[in-house]
Amino acid sequence: QVQLVESGGGLVQAGGSLRLSCVGSGRRISNYIMAWFRQAPGKEREFVAAIHWSGATTHYPDSVKGRFTMSRDSAKNTVYLQMNSLKPEDTAVYYCAADVNSDYISDQVHDFTSWGQGTQVTVSS
Repeated sequence: QVQLVESGGGLVQAGGSLRLSCVGSGRRISNYIMAWFRQAPGKEREFVAAIHWSGATTHYPDSVKGRFTMSRDSAKNTVYLQMNSLKPEDTAVYYCAADVNSDYISDQVHDFTSWGQGTQVTVSS
């Protein structure tokens, strides 16, 4: 079982930037497809970004493409989410997740078996 801990959330003005981190323990997360999801109050959890275990491929929904960048540092057993040009609609709890079963990137919540506790991101207008 891999344990995931997110950090880096906070309050930022619209147009600002934040970098989220997700540190893994118990297993090497470099072996897994990793993703970020977010959940706003009253809404379903939605896909934000994913990266293949090789680091060669990333995937983003249109809502964040060009603004968010996911990366990984295998030596630190960590993945990151760099968020630029933030908008108030980006406000949510952001979760890191690991897919330990697949070699293919998924954007579906049910494919990810390990989750962090989440970190709050609030973007003011």
